[in-house]
Amino acid sequence: MAYEDWQPTIGLEIHAQLKTNSKIFSADSAAFGGGDNEHTSILSLGLPGALPVLNRSVVEQGVRAGLSLNCKINLSSRFSRKSYFYPDMPKGYQITQYEEPVCGEGYVEIYLNERVTKIGIERAHLEEDAGKSTHHGQYSLINLNRSGVPLLEIVSKPEMKSAAEAAEYARMVRKLLRYADVCDGNLEEGSLRVDCNVSVKKQADAELGTKVEIKNLNSFRFIEKAVEFEIQRQIERKEAGLGIFQETRLFDSVKGQTFAMRSKEEADDYRYFPDPDLPLCLVEESFLSQAKTELKEGPLRKALRYVESFQLAFEDASLITDELEVADYFEETIAKGAEPKTAGHWITGEVMRVLNEESLSFADFKDRMPAVNLSDLLLKMKAGEISGKMAKTIFAKCWQDRLEPTKVIESLGLKQISNKDDIEKIVAEILDANPSQVEEFRSGKQKVFGFFVGQIMKATKGQANPAMVNEVLKDKLK
Repeated sequence: MAYEDWQPTIGLEIHAQLKTNSKIFSADSAAFGGGDNEHTSILSLGLPGALPVLNRSVVEQGVRAGLSLNCKINLSSRFSRKSYFYPDMPKGYQITQYEEPVCGEGYVEIYLNERVTKIGIERAHLEEDAGKSTHHGQYSLINLNRSGVPLLEIVSKPEMKSAAEAAEYARMVRKLLRYADVCDGNLEEGSLRVDCNVSVKKQADAELGTKVEIKNLNSFRFIEKAVEFEIQRQIERKEAGLGIFQETRLFDSVKGQTFAMRSKEEADDYRYFPDPDLPLCLVEESFLSQAKTELKEGPLRKALRYVESFQLAFEDASLITDELEVADYFEETIAKGAEPKTAGHWITGEVMRVLNEESLSFADFKDRMPAVNLSDLLLKMKAGEISGKMAKTIFAKCWQDRLEPTKVIESLGLKQISNKDDIEKIVAEILDANPSQVEEFRSGKQKVFGFFVGQIMKATKGQANPAMVNEVLKDKLK
């Protein structure tokens, strides 16, 4: 089929749970888990007469999130009621922001195909989450622990043109929210959920095609696969002369397919109107000014700076900047004197290996191996006091036993032999002990060189400086 004749258009709605202790309009716990309906009260249950009180921390975190997403912050915003007739929202409506959100237009920059692309954000608004329904054959159960949990819904503009672009945008939003420390981004626990709106049109058409929503994706890999499938499904239907219906679909990760859930409502169906129980939400100028000064450098800008300033490969810089605490550790390591490229290589190599194999949190690793210790280790390696192989042995002992590199070197006797006179003496002894191999080398058998290196390293218990061994050995064999 002539897929090149078709243009996909993708927009994302990302629901991010804000990191507050209590819910958006009540003192109920917003913590994940708990017994069924344990984190509830008359507000979560939607009982008559229960009046909502806005959680100040929700607004503050919403503003910080908006700034990290380059959004215009509205000093005045309003909450509305959205009619929502499902059992997991017992009030019969959801409190959300509609016409006057706390965060207006913004944008997110992503790096894909070796270039920076800017994806527009239409709005980011505060709202309460719904509860959860679980279905058991002839009956369903409702758990309202999540009902009222604070969400920031980030609505992108329909500007993405591929599944890869959509997945990368979602990844970057998660990084930005974690950098701002307003969302833990835990997809498994539902702290970050993504709805994808997908349509296709002929390249020459000015008007967008009919939009289909794919609901509740909780994996970046699933986002990419679901969008890819939906693009293909819509093109195939249009190529066959069939229509596309505005609907909500779900993604079956096992089959790799989307399937219909329900017809999609229009905004009018929700009957939005201002919530009479909540006044205007006002953001103080002083708080906004303070939040702007506390805004951190974003992960992409930080990664690109590492590439330009430290000549790191973008893949390494991106891996280091995935988490703010890892990036801070890298910068602290080089501030203590370590060479940036070497520090980056060790963090993306040995440090990441330990985190993966030992299932350590980075906070635990940093407590065991402070940046000053890693920097000290790398400086000793650069000075020739220890070899790269020794450094890995010392590194393992340092984080396992919470020891400084100097103490490990002393306890294991791992100091590298770098004195040229000492190495010349050892080389001479090895050559004198192996005259037949010396003759073989001089007759043209170059492989014998490796034999001598092995004997020297064995005699020094691996502590001879390899570069100096090679240099002295070549001179002696001439």
